[in-house]
This record gives sequence, C-alpha cells and structure tokens, in this order.
Amino acid sequence: MATRVLIVDDAVFMRTMIRDIFTEAGGFEVVGEAGNGLEAIERWKELRPDVATMDIVMPFKSGIEATREIVRLDPRAVVVMCSALGQESLVMEAIEAGASDFIVKPFRGDEVVAVVRKVLGRA
Repeated sequence: MATRVLIVDDAVFMRTMIRDIFTEAGGFEVVGEAGNGLEAIERWKELRPDVATMDIVMPFKSGIEATREIVRLDPRAVVVMCSALGQESLVMEAIEAGASDFIVKPFRGDEVVAVVRKVLGRA
C-alpha cells in the first residue's frame, strides 16, 4: 500500500518538485496539495494522509502554526518541515510544534524520501 502524502508549500514550483520526487521514488501517492497553512489544516482533516511535507513561511498561517494545529487535531500526525530557513531556533520551534523532522532547502530527492521513510519507520 502506497504512503499517502500531502504537500504544503506556497510555491507551485516547489510543490511540483516534491510531487515529482515522490512519484519517481515509487511507493508514494500524493493525495493532495495546499498552498498555505489554513488550507493545509483543511486538507489534513479531509484527506488524513500518512505524512505531510510542510513549508514554514506561507500566507495566512505559517507552517509551524499549521503543524501545531494539525498535531492538536491528530496526535499521530506525521509532518516533515521543508524550509530554506534552517536556523536552529526555527528547527526547534518546528519540532516543539510537533514536526517529526526537518529538511533544509535546497534538498535532494533521495534526502526527502529517506527522511519520510525514516519518520514513518519504513527506512
């Protein structure tokens, strides 16, 4: 059974890139995308994916705020932050909000797949 993925990023090109990474890796099904934190929460409730990739800086609600709310709604939620902002304070804030791991952009496709498989215990 494929791992169901929700991709959250305000940049269309980044969502497309992440979608291509999971499609090429095999074993993943991208079930949805969201372009901001508010949409991410709604898509999580609707789709209940196995994992979400989450940008930090987005309009309406940040990825950290969205992660905090998703984890509050679903304590078993698995969210991997993907951001160009790799400062230690932001990484810690993301983890405290409930993120399972953190990937700093730019990243390689195999890194993304490896981190997602690791946090899901499928490495």
